[in-house]
Amino acid sequence: MYFPQTHNKNYFPSKLSQIKEATGFGPIFEEEPLDTVYAEDSPENKISMNCRARANPPAIIKWWLNNWEIKLMEQPDEHFSLVGGNLVITNPDKGKHAGKYVCVAKNVYGTVISKEATVKFGYLNQFPTDEREPVHVKEGQGAVLLCSPPSRYPSEVMFRWIYNDFPNFIIPDQRRFVSQTTGNMYIAKVEASDVGNYSCFVSSPTIGKSVFSMPISLIPQIEICMVLMPWYFHIQNTMVKDVGSELTLRCVAVGKPLPWIRWLKDGYSYGKGELKFSSLTFEDSGMYQCIAENEWGTIYASAELRVVSCAPTFIYNPVKKVLLGAENGRVVIECKPRAAPKPKFIWKRGSELLTNSSRMLIWDDGSLEILNVSKSDEGSYTCYAENDHGKSNSTGTLTITEATKITEAPSDTEAVVGDTTILQCSASFDPSLDITFIWTVDSYVINFYTDFEHYELLMNSGDLLIKNIQVRHAGHYSCTAQTIVDNATAEADVFVKGLPGPPGGVRVEEIGDTSVKLRWGLGSDHGSPLIQHVVQTLDFYALDPEDWKTASTSPVFLDGSTESATIVDLYPWMQYEFRVHAINEFGAGENSRSSIKIKTWDARPTVAPSDVLGQVGISGELIVTWTPVKPQFFFGKKFGYVVAFKQYEDSEWKWTTVEDPETRRYVYKESMTPDTEIQVKVKTYNNKGEGPSSLISVVDSPRLAPTEALLDVYARQVTATEALVWWLPIYQIRYWRKYDDNEAAASRVLVHRAINQTRLENMRPDSHYLIEVRAFNGAGLGPPSEHCEMFTRRPPPSRHLRVYKYVSFNRKWLYLYWDHIYNYWNESYVEGYKILFRKEGERYGKLYTTGRHYIDFPMPETGDYIIEVRARCEGGDGPISQIRVQGEYCLLHISKDFIFYPPHSSCSYPNHVLIITK
Repeated sequence: MYFPQTHNKNYFPSKLSQIKEATGFGPIFEEEPLDTVYAEDSPENKISMNCRARANPPAIIKWWLNNWEIKLMEQPDEHFSLVGGNLVITNPDKGKHAGKYVCVAKNVYGTVISKEATVKFGYLNQFPTDEREPVHVKEGQGAVLLCSPPSRYPSEVMFRWIYNDFPNFIIPDQRRFVSQTTGNMYIAKVEASDVGNYSCFVSSPTIGKSVFSMPISLIPQIEICMVLMPWYFHIQNTMVKDVGSELTLRCVAVGKPLPWIRWLKDGYSYGKGELKFSSLTFEDSGMYQCIAENEWGTIYASAELRVVSCAPTFIYNPVKKVLLGAENGRVVIECKPRAAPKPKFIWKRGSELLTNSSRMLIWDDGSLEILNVSKSDEGSYTCYAENDHGKSNSTGTLTITEATKITEAPSDTEAVVGDTTILQCSASFDPSLDITFIWTVDSYVINFYTDFEHYELLMNSGDLLIKNIQVRHAGHYSCTAQTIVDNATAEADVFVKGLPGPPGGVRVEEIGDTSVKLRWGLGSDHGSPLIQHVVQTLDFYALDPEDWKTASTSPVFLDGSTESATIVDLYPWMQYEFRVHAINEFGAGENSRSSIKIKTWDARPTVAPSDVLGQVGISGELIVTWTPVKPQFFFGKKFGYVVAFKQYEDSEWKWTTVEDPETRRYVYKESMTPDTEIQVKVKTYNNKGEGPSSLISVVDSPRLAPTEALLDVYARQVTATEALVWWLPIYQIRYWRKYDDNEAAASRVLVHRAINQTRLENMRPDSHYLIEVRAFNGAGLGPPSEHCEMFTRRPPPSRHLRVYKYVSFNRKWLYLYWDHIYNYWNESYVEGYKILFRKEGERYGKLYTTGRHYIDFPMPETGDYIIEVRARCEGGDGPISQIRVQGEYCLLHISKDFIFYPPHSSCSYPNHVLIITK
């Protein structure tokens, strides 16, 4: 990346003196640009690259594209505009605007550069409009419907098939399977009901576009009693063999149940299984048929066997005319004439008859082998072949070249991650030949065209350059100097020091309420001794799947040889998973795979409710409020609250239980004595017992109504239906629409005197409101404040998201995606999406936010889960679209908000189920 220059002394010189006494700081990014794929035919003709930095004094924001500054002031551009710190690209053009973007923020204290964000242009072309060929297949046999998808970017798409009419999608089952690699649909056995037209439907979740092909007609040919017959068959069609030779005829067929094999020769029964001939005769010639059959059907395959005899001939395979051999090496000269029966062989060098010796050997197939060859072995070599029908010969000339030798071999090397090293390799060879160098590492041949980032073969030598070496490049290297005649090889080992490898086999052995016993296997130290191990935890309520936290352990320090530890200070009744990484002198290594998820035992609560307050209402009732305890502090089942209160002079407390863990308010409806002090407290409980009580809060029952109006009332919008209003000590708030509501019917909110702000709910979006505040006590209301005016935000889009889900073939991943919702002029802009993943029957789950139109999750192992998706806008959240997911094998869905096409009764599906919102 190119880093723009910054000037330390001359940058804003006049301002340095103005702020040197003030407290300031350099830019800190709060939001950085993200990788974006823009659909080329998108109706939204703009791209927004977001960048926001916090700084004092405020930072100046600039943008760079492909290492060039976008100079909006000096060179105005109709496509680029700066909104705040965000770069908006209007009418994006692939040729001009694709590339890598960087946001640069600077002030007098310095400059920071954001992470690179790539803008790419996505597309999904239409299918050709040519008519597709029909597929004819017999009933009971398998069929393949080819998708042949159009060109696209990104390549990650989802394939489905339409049966006859849209949107009647095929639901994959045990008989029908759709490949998510090619898009092809496979039908294991065709039924009469399969007749119809099929179209391949391709969806790109990244750009939110779908296309489908012209229909393909499937025409079954009905055949009785062929439910699952043999379907794979192989036999060689024509065989030519010599008299007296051996032969085995094999026939391979696959079916269920396994078919049995029998043979016919020229129409007559001729045995079962394999046919073996120990010495062929002319009578063995003929047409052979293999018959494979099971209870569902029979199939045939044919082959011809010809048994022949002829005199030797070299017309089809003569001895090579030019033969080469390396000095002190081995040479094999092949002699393979066509002859039947097999001939006898004689070899001559010139006129000299050659016989078997310690250096020369005539093989049974006629080839001549010469060992430890030298220049004296050069000359012409002739092979003579003879049988009962005649004889023939063929000649080739042998030339001996200088042997290839390694003159400079690579040596064992030790390197550190990131280093560059060279393995030397030089060789001497015959000057009349060309030489090439081949490098391998652990038997893998290095391809210098695809592995160029780390490997390079130096020019005019065989030396291997390893650049930016990594741990994975350690291994056993070999250099082979190769000519067309011979080769020579030298070897060396490369050792790489770097970050530790991941520990293995992380498992939980003992589980308590606040601790577990964890064990793991040591990972590779990669040449540097392990110094320490670190354990990390991820609990159920982590907002991000990568929000791992360092765990407290016993012992506190886990050295490099430690393979077990007790993890302490855990929450009771909490789901956890664990992982471990090691540290050496180079830093922290790769994390292990996470352990299986476990749940700690339950225990009594240890956290009391906070912000406990009390007040006496207009009718004399006692109102007790508190901030609910977070779910991670429930510590067990059946969590709730015990609310206790008494008048100051009383000795005993009155108490009641509140079973809803989300409740934050309790009302005691009997009238309290006026002008008395009341004490209130709240504590927690669960199935294991009671927890601690909160601090006691004192409430004074009121006596007289307030007489002074409130001052300084303020309000601002929060969402399209909510506002935040605050004041100097206040009690009752009224609010109504200025031009549309009757003031007498205004909404009312009562708050405690110690609170000077509250949230107004159930407001109408995009409306002009008046707000007034009055003090009150048990005796009545005080005079109203001046009216505060405000406008609520525009509402979020009211339309449900169209949500789709897809399960990977190996059922390890669940992919969720939805169509983008565009806001109308009177609706809030859609900023992103919220996804809540929770177990059915539970109130809480994991909440995810994203700006994309898709998200993926590991497939849950067991249980039923609910996934809720809604748009996130400045005017609030849009309506919820909900789907259900079953662990293990089933993908079923029940919701009044959706229409779905249910699968057959079996639950073992290898692919996806389509879900469509109403």
